[in-house]
Amino acid sequence: MTTRASHILLVIAAFLTGLAIFLGVFLFATGNLGGGAGAPGASAIGGPFQLIDQDGKTITDQDLKGRPFLVFFGYTHCPDVCPATLFEVSELMRALGPDADRTGALFVSVDPERDTPAAMKDYLLSFDPHVRAATGERPAIEAAEKAYRVYAKKVPSEKGDDYSMDHTALVYLMDKQGRFVAPFSLKRTPEAAAAELRKYL
Repeated sequence: MTTRASHILLVIAAFLTGLAIFLGVFLFATGNLGGGAGAPGASAIGGPFQLIDQDGKTITDQDLKGRPFLVFFGYTHCPDVCPATLFEVSELMRALGPDADRTGALFVSVDPERDTPAAMKDYLLSFDPHVRAATGERPAIEAAEKAYRVYAKKVPSEKGDDYSMDHTALVYLMDKQGRFVAPFSLKRTPEAAAAELRKYL
């Protein structure tokens, strides 16, 4: 076998390995890992939850049905990813114009010990009013995390008197029936994101 042929085979092998890894991650995220009859599909993401919104009112998955909506997990003390994502969601809502009233976005706390309804209401003042927040007792938050296959873990600071939260940063697109569609990309123009979301109105 020539050196060139060996190089081509190595490139193909590397490509196939990368493809297999990508598919494995995608299938795990969408709940299709394992295949076969009766394997859970994309609907394995999402489901019933009962939390408290920023006004102290109960909010459930049923309240969001009837329109497509976005779900994002984070926390108010998040230094970068969470505020950046909520800013992008706000820009998307702005780009939707009147259609923003026909959809919605839910920001679910992974840090309920600090994220009280009052804290979340104050935090949301910086973002579009179509964004709602949800918090609650730790068991209720963990149930929502499990339903959406969200990873969240407390990370103590070096000083030991504070902590951050390591967490999944996906934005979930749910359809009018509350079923998971796909991860929703905000890494494009607000107009392009709005055009994509309008397909589900």
